[in-house]
Amino acid sequence: MRMNMLAGGALEVSALCLGSMTWGSTNTEAEGHDQIDMFLDHGGNFIDTAEMYPVNPIKAERCGASEATIGSWLAKTGRRDDVVIATKVSGDNPGWKRGGKGYDSAVIFEAVDDSLEKLQTDYIDIYQTHWPLRGSYAFRQNWRFDPSHQDRAQTEAHMRDVLGAMDKVVKAGKVRHFGLSNESAWGTANWLRVAREMGAPEVISIQNEYSLMHRLADTDLAELCVNEDVGLLSYSPLATGLLTGKYQGGAVPAGSRMSIYPGLGGRVTEGAFPAVDAYQAVADKHGLDLVQMALAFAVSRPFMGSTIFGVSTREQLSHVLEGKDLTLSEDVLADIDAAHRAHPMPF
Repeated sequence: MRMNMLAGGALEVSALCLGSMTWGSTNTEAEGHDQIDMFLDHGGNFIDTAEMYPVNPIKAERCGASEATIGSWLAKTGRRDDVVIATKVSGDNPGWKRGGKGYDSAVIFEAVDDSLEKLQTDYIDIYQTHWPLRGSYAFRQNWRFDPSHQDRAQTEAHMRDVLGAMDKVVKAGKVRHFGLSNESAWGTANWLRVAREMGAPEVISIQNEYSLMHRLADTDLAELCVNEDVGLLSYSPLATGLLTGKYQGGAVPAGSRMSIYPGLGGRVTEGAFPAVDAYQAVADKHGLDLVQMALAFAVSRPFMGSTIFGVSTREQLSHVLEGKDLTLSEDVLADIDAAHRAHPMPF
């Protein structure tokens, strides 16, 4: 599998990253272990998780089960040096963690230790904020995003507080690198600026949604990522299953995410299914598998650090890994560009 470098070459990660958000809900601990084994057998080394996982659905009593699945795998195999682990501290939330409180320096210290305990490891490779507390355009909020209520001084004070904590956990050896999630170009630039002023750990990655159907990162954020050496870690590269084609024609497979979340977090729109048809047509024209084409496209982007995917079954994982080394031709990319121009923002 292709490998990419993050943090100026200090961290090597596989171009595909195994997402863990179904471990402890859709998948059992044993199935999670099997997915890790199979992923590593095919050259992968990067696993992403979060303290609030699993999802499908999110339940307060299950928070941490995905981290615990990774931890029990590490305890069983002793293969800590073979994997790069990224996890996240929750933002302000409906009560999944700490009664809905967001994160500050005190929470960072507590949450890092809690994740280390569940992961059964001495260090976390990338520790990420799950979403900014000042607000975000992620999760379909871009349609009516309004930053005019933000307090810049308060935002910078928060950044300094969090970066002070990150500096301490990095120096203590508990965390290697700092990353963001669901952030904007402006937010990322300011995290970098403040860190440089403080001499604190700089952002090395930003985990935002990116797929054939959701390409908000292509402009300002892409420019920032390339020029500031911040790798994008794309989540939902299959648009929560839409780009598998399994929901076309009104189908809702039993146990699928759509059977639990009918709107797929706002992704089910009148424009979504015609867009999937357009990308399916590109795949068919070139004799490609849609899933593998969609992942290969994300992997190919010049600002991509790694592309995070999740699976529910061993068969799905095998299907993804069969295309792990796929490179798209210029003709395929040209047809993808034409489909994108015809269906620029399907959701």
